[in-house]
Amino acid sequence: MTGTFSAVPATTTLSEDASKRLLAEHGVPVPAERVVATAADAAGAATAIGFPVVVKLCGDAIAHKTERGLVRLGLASADAVEAAGADLLAAARPDDGDVVLLVAPMVRGNRELIAGLNLDPQFGMTVMLGVGGVLAEAIADVVFRLVPIDRVDAGDMIDDLATQALLGPFRGEPAVDRERLADVLVGLSDVAAARADIASVDLNPLIVSDGVPVAVDALVELRA
Repeated sequence: MTGTFSAVPATTTLSEDASKRLLAEHGVPVPAERVVATAADAAGAATAIGFPVVVKLCGDAIAHKTERGLVRLGLASADAVEAAGADLLAAARPDDGDVVLLVAPMVRGNRELIAGLNLDPQFGMTVMLGVGGVLAEAIADVVFRLVPIDRVDAGDMIDDLATQALLGPFRGEPAVDRERLADVLVGLSDVAAARADIASVDLNPLIVSDGVPVAVDALVELRA
């Protein structure tokens, strides 16, 4: 039996830091982070940012930090940051390549969303928005639009989410700022339009803090 098979395009993954810098250029909100090489420098960066902070091991070959225990949350002192940084650097493997420490403010919020870019094999690149966090799989509330989108399309996507109650005032927090959320979606569309080599973008989670969505984690894949 003979046939023609299409090869799956090879992809390369940007580090979290590089992913966020690319997305920030197009208006996607990310925390004010710092990248450092040593545990001592991480402590200094955390002091400058203000406690509590998050420290992560970051590198182009590290895609799934949480599964490997490469994230430290809620660190409240310079000593705690330096100890965590030393542990993370010691946990690096040879196949991780060059690694750095990413120090970021601890963003808190009771609601998590997910957003990104996904390549549909039939229709092309799409922008995605959905409910994230522990309820993501149970609710499966996700909407898609073909790239490019404008602010009207972004507003329609937000309105199309079934769990609208999560977008209103929630557990003492203000309603989600829909204009800022639209900025995220239009920014993602702009990234896809500007970069033909984008394979996918994953913003998970997009934490809603005081009503404002912030991409606390980001992963960009490029077609090699």
